[in-house]
Amino acid sequence: MIGFIPFSNLFSENRKLWRSLHTLLGFYPRNLSLYKLAFSHRSQSKDVTNGIKHSNERLEYLGDAILGAVIAEMLFRKFPFKDEGFLTEMRSRLVSRDHLKHLAVKLGINQFLKKNNNPDSFRNMYGDALEALIGAIYMDRGYAVVRKFILQRIIEHHVDLEAIFSTETNFKSRILNWAQRNKHTVVFETFEDENANDKLIRVKLMVNGQEVATAMDFVKKKAEQIAAEKACLQLQI
Repeated sequence: MIGFIPFSNLFSENRKLWRSLHTLLGFYPRNLSLYKLAFSHRSQSKDVTNGIKHSNERLEYLGDAILGAVIAEMLFRKFPFKDEGFLTEMRSRLVSRDHLKHLAVKLGINQFLKKNNNPDSFRNMYGDALEALIGAIYMDRGYAVVRKFILQRIIEHHVDLEAIFSTETNFKSRILNWAQRNKHTVVFETFEDENANDKLIRVKLMVNGQEVATAMDFVKKKAEQIAAEKACLQLQI
């Protein structure tokens, strides 16, 4: 069902864009100007109103918040027995700059975006445009429609949640990079449990000489990764 169709979109130069957006979104836009703004990168924006460029940055801000809320709800429902740390990590992976850029290109948003002639000037422009599009949908159609777009048009067709879930995160590198940035000392120490009668390798993670986490595994590298993961959660890295 087509629903409400603005007369100006049927018989104007906007018709091609309007139909292309229907293919992308699964519905016809009402306020086409919102979507034009969503695809206007700041690199080509010249007009300014009250000191604000006519670009997609404000819609990007809005879309970022909405995307985060929809993803958080989805993960909360899909993984009812996982803790807050797991849910936060999964959400971070799904809304990371690299992942959003990948999704934007899959959706074909790069074909809509108006930008300068240098495609490498702004690394995150496609992911930013996706967030701006989400903001535009929200302003045009409301939360229920944008939620359906995110879950059905993006997550269902273009995201493999199980693959993301099973992808190993290098927590050891993460905490070492954090320590280097903040001038902390991180040391992984192996220790023995005199009461244990097994071949497990036990590791302590020390930050500035203080024990932060311990872990064990049959492989030392895996034990260090587990300890690093615990430390990242403990230190909120």
